[in-house]
Amino acid sequence: MARALRNGVTALEATTKVTLAILALASGIYTYLGVRGLLDGTANLVFFGAVIYSVAVSVGIYAFWSYLIRFAPHLRTSSGRGLLFAAIGLGSVMIIAMSSWLNAAALAGSAALEQHLAVTIEDYQQDLTEAHNNALAAQSLLPDIQLAADRFQRLSREEEASGALTGTSGSGTVVQLLRQMSTQLEGLAREIEASRTPVKQLFEQGGEQLNRMRRLVSAAGPIAPRSDAFSEEVVTLTGVISALQETSIAPAVRRAADDLTRTFIAPVADGRSRDLALRQNEVVDRVQNAVAGQGEALSQAANEILSRETVKPKRFVPLSAPEAVLRYAGDFLPSWAGAISIDLLPAVLIFILCIVHAAIRREEDPDAFENTMTAADMVQALSLYDRLQDHRRDRLRSEFDRDRSREDPVPDEVQPDDPKIAQIKPIDERGPRRR
Repeated sequence: MARALRNGVTALEATTKVTLAILALASGIYTYLGVRGLLDGTANLVFFGAVIYSVAVSVGIYAFWSYLIRFAPHLRTSSGRGLLFAAIGLGSVMIIAMSSWLNAAALAGSAALEQHLAVTIEDYQQDLTEAHNNALAAQSLLPDIQLAADRFQRLSREEEASGALTGTSGSGTVVQLLRQMSTQLEGLAREIEASRTPVKQLFEQGGEQLNRMRRLVSAAGPIAPRSDAFSEEVVTLTGVISALQETSIAPAVRRAADDLTRTFIAPVADGRSRDLALRQNEVVDRVQNAVAGQGEALSQAANEILSRETVKPKRFVPLSAPEAVLRYAGDFLPSWAGAISIDLLPAVLIFILCIVHAAIRREEDPDAFENTMTAADMVQALSLYDRLQDHRRDRLRSEFDRDRSREDPVPDEVQPDDPKIAQIKPIDERGPRRR
């Protein structure tokens, strides 16, 4: 099995290098797309800046994983492996910081910006609804005001027809006072009713703005021009919300209620007899108390409406694609997983190689090299040994010839019994032996 594993590792070396190169190139391309949205300046500056950064990322990722694939499988000590895995962790964090989030921005940047616009629409929808409710809050006082006006009007008619309050029929001080109170309350009721129209118009205008904003979010095409148009709609909608808050009739209701109690002037009794005049004064006092109670109730209700927190429309903050991906990361986990996997997939290959090399070391015998030698390896070793012996013999023969040339004429041939030639050992029939 050890030989098969070694052969597999050798056969996959080219595949491993190509895989690392492709992954580094893919990460560089997506990094370029992501970083391009962060840079400002001229078109050439943005282009060259993004290209330089993406090339640096690709080279760094390829070199980082190439180093680890080359060295990690061969470390055997626990301390060495621990330090190497710490380096893998540190490098992985750095790769995520400089590349993976930009890859995620390239993969899901447009979708994240659309998500940001959709969330903004929901916020402004809530603000518009709250402002509309505050503007219409005074409408809840309308039934009470109308009932009070009808009651004063009914009492004036009864007093005029039958003298229900003073015991003397006819149009006098009490009748005029009751009609005056009824008229004031009816005027306040008409003001409240009239305020419905501008509130309705502004609310409908705000709804149309929101619909246009929704169409911009769901429209096709590049996100940048749609985001710009969205910002313009936000400005208009903010103005509508502010106008809605200014149309509230609650301040007018409170002023009218204060006028009922503070500016009440009791009329002089016009009865022809002293007894009638006393009865008229008594009824006027009761009417004044009733008016004071009605005004106090209206003023308290208006204060409760006015005490509501004023709607402050949220400020729309345009985001770049990487910023949107970071803010709404939880909504784009698949894109984040894909972006990180492109950069960190070589770590899996490293772990596989570590496991394979550990298995090879377990399966091999102590004399693993001899056991893994093939016949071709043996023939090559013998051929190399023969060449070395021939080279040594030629060198010794040259030395012998030089020595003889100084003393005697050069012999025609080398004597086989020469001591220097005899030093050459014959080839071991058993072949070379490694230790």
